Amino acid sequence: MLILTYNGKTLLEDSIKSYSENSYSNFRIVVIDNGSTDGTKEYVQEQFPYVSLIRVENNRGYSGGFNVGIKYAIDEMNADYVLITNDDVIVDPSAISELVNVASMNKKIGFVTGKVYYYDLDGNNNILQTVGRESSPLSLIGGIIGNREEDLGQYDKVVERVYCDDVYLLVKREVIDKVGTYSEHFFHEYEEIDWQHRSKKVGFKIYYTPYAKLWHKISSTTGGYRTPKIAYYNSRNGIVFVARHGTLLIATAYILKYLFWEIPAMSLSNVLKNRTDLVIARHKGVLSGLAWIIQKPSLESHKW
Repeated sequence: MLILTYNGKTLLEDSIKSYSENSYSNFRIVVIDNGSTDGTKEYVQEQFPYVSLIRVENNRGYSGGFNVGIKYAIDEMNADYVLITNDDVIVDPSAISELVNVASMNKKIGFVTGKVYYYDLDGNNNILQTVGRESSPLSLIGGIIGNREEDLGQYDKVVERVYCDDVYLLVKREVIDKVGTYSEHFFHEYEEIDWQHRSKKVGFKIYYTPYAKLWHKISSTTGGYRTPKIAYYNSRNGIVFVARHGTLLIATAYILKYLFWEIPAMSLSNVLKNRTDLVIARHKGVLSGLAWIIQKPSLESHKW
C-alpha cells in the first residue's frame, strides 16, 4: 500500500499506525516522500523503520508521485494489488481485507473503494465525505455521492460505481498491466477519474464496499479545497478531461458553459468574499486547459 506525502510529517503518525494495525496479513506500507522539505524522510526512517520509504527529490504532483510508488510496488514487490491512499487519513482495521474481498469477487473489478468519512467534522466522525461519484452528460463526472450526509446505513450495499475519488483506492494489478497508471499531465485533480475512465473503456469496473471505512482530514497537505492551487487545477483539468474523453459536441458545450456561466458566477462569488487569488487562479487554469486543446500533447499513461 502506498501513502503519498508532501510536507505531511505531522500527519503520518496517525495514517501509518492505523494501516499498521490492519487485519490483512499480506501487505507492506510504502511512503512516497514527494519532495518534502520538513524532514519527512528522516522522521519516517527513525519512527517507522519497518516502512519502505521512497524519496522523490522534486515534487512530481499527485499523479507523478504515485506513479513512482506504483512502479516500485510492481517491480520490487510483484504486488497483486496496489492500495493508493493519502497521508491525512485514519483507516479502520478491517479496511484492506474488505477491499480485497470485493476485488476478488470478479476479474473485471479493477478498482475498489469504501466509505470515506470526514474526520472530526464539528465533533462528529459519522458524517460522510464520499461513497462514490455520479456521472454527468456534460462534464462526464457528476457530483459526490453522500457528501455531508450522516451515515444512517443508506449506503450499506456493495455496488458498482461510475467513478470514485482516490482518497483510498485499491487497484488490481491487471489494470496497471493493461491500461497503465496515472497520466502525469493532470498533476493534481481529475487524475483518478481519467485513469478510471480509460480503464472502463477496456472493460474494468469500479466498485464500492460499505465495509471498508476511512476518516479523512481533508486536504491537510494541499491546504484545503479553496486554495489557488486547487482552483487552478480544477479549472484546467476539467477542460482537459472532457476534451480528451468527450465528443466534440460535449467538449464544446462544456467549455462554453464553463466560460460563460460557471467562471463568471464563481468569480463574482470569490470577489465578494475578497478572494481575488482564486479568480486569478481559475482564469489561469482555463487558459492552460484551452492551450492544451490547441497543442494536443500525448496523454499516454505510464506503463512498464
